[in-house]
Amino acid sequence: MNYRDKIFREEGTSFPGKTYTEAVLEPAYNEAKAHLLRPMMAIHHAHLIMLREQELITENDAKRIARALRSLDLEELRRASYSGQFEDLFFQVESQLLESAGDIAGNLHLARSRNDMGVTIYRMVLRDKLLVTLHSALYLKEHLLLFAEEHVDTVMIGYTHTQQAQPTTMAHYVMAVVDSLNRDIQRLVNAYRTCNRSSMGAAALTTSGFPISRERMMQLLGFDGLVENSYDAIGGADYLGETAAAFQLAAINLGRTVQDLLQWCTIEFAVLKVASPYVQISSIMPQKRNPVSFEHMRSLLSSVVGNASAVLTMMHNTPFGDIVDTEDDMQPYAWRGLAVLEQMYRLMACVVGTMDVNKDVLLERAKGSFATVTELADTLVRTEGLSFRTSHHIVGRVVNEAVRQGLTADQISLDLVNEAAETVIGRKLRITEEQLRLSLDPVHFVTIRSLPGGPSPTEMKRMICERKRQQQEQAEWLEDVKRSGENAMRYLDQVISRWSEA
Repeated sequence: MNYRDKIFREEGTSFPGKTYTEAVLEPAYNEAKAHLLRPMMAIHHAHLIMLREQELITENDAKRIARALRSLDLEELRRASYSGQFEDLFFQVESQLLESAGDIAGNLHLARSRNDMGVTIYRMVLRDKLLVTLHSALYLKEHLLLFAEEHVDTVMIGYTHTQQAQPTTMAHYVMAVVDSLNRDIQRLVNAYRTCNRSSMGAAALTTSGFPISRERMMQLLGFDGLVENSYDAIGGADYLGETAAAFQLAAINLGRTVQDLLQWCTIEFAVLKVASPYVQISSIMPQKRNPVSFEHMRSLLSSVVGNASAVLTMMHNTPFGDIVDTEDDMQPYAWRGLAVLEQMYRLMACVVGTMDVNKDVLLERAKGSFATVTELADTLVRTEGLSFRTSHHIVGRVVNEAVRQGLTADQISLDLVNEAAETVIGRKLRITEEQLRLSLDPVHFVTIRSLPGGPSPTEMKRMICERKRQQQEQAEWLEDVKRSGENAMRYLDQVISRWSEA
């Protein structure tokens, strides 16, 4: 027996081959049952309505097909196992329709292809999953805003290059996270808008000679517009790539925040205490309160990045043509990426909304830190008429000497400052003890930084108020979009139900 005969013996000599079934057809069939059946039925309903409105089928035939559509047992289809009798779920549904309505059911496929159907189905599934993820993103944003509002006056040290930089507030940090999240939300909204365009009517590639209405299909299925060029409609995949890029960046951004918060949970930082529902204990060390919720967020967000990379890499080696079969493989990675991101948004909201912040430790740490000395340099510019660079040299010497003597920032004396000044500019300074103490006070540092986007409580309150209005507008947009989609699906069901009972 040669090697070809051996393969045929093990795999079979007719479609589908055993390994092809295991590796490709059965997984795609199972994904289709779980995700694609509902939009597939919506397209059947919409296409039937459009064909009748365009008078491409008779009223009696439309009613017969409607009755066949209504007779399908969708739950039985969802429970079915892949047998190889049909290539995929589409042909299984079509077979049942032909069995129920007779040959006339074949006209339901008039002027359409699995190409335009498949891309449209995937767009419908993806737009719904984007909306679910956006809902949870807004949920997280809401809780971050509440957290920021609570910590407008929580003074802390800000870090750059992993080193103490300048005093700021917890609200200032969190509002930076909010604005980053908002850009992620906007990218997901833009991905939704790109996705929410109909490919129906492109048929296999070149549209059809039948006078169908692509615009009516767009309307019936709740799309905002058409993918106008019919080649682009079945070949373009950048709607999926845009979604992958958007949720990949969103996961990266959130992961960077998680990394900070996890570090702040250490005994050494002593900034955060995660609530009991989101920590786990050690099996051997009784003192442990492991903030595992953050740890799992960190790793799962990395999996989101990986799923997005899989989508983009699979797109990269796909020719510009029929994308449908390749999408069978790509789409589940996008679905999983969005699903995990959505869960992480909800989990982050719960953890942040219940954790405690050690305000006293943060303030005392800021008071003793040299993070305030930028303001001392600024004060010397104001009181002495020095250039900032000269002031910087003086304060640098002050810090070096204070460190050598083991002093903290709030222990710096006016004598120490004057000694440094005499070395740099040859004279003592006019700065008073009161001005020195104020310049080294982290609360004062934060309060006077009231330029747009600065950490002062006044500016933070303004920003929080503005972001809350933005949040409300985004939530209203999301509800309007969801309602519009639900109304479109409800209309399809009502028409087909009426026709099937006539």
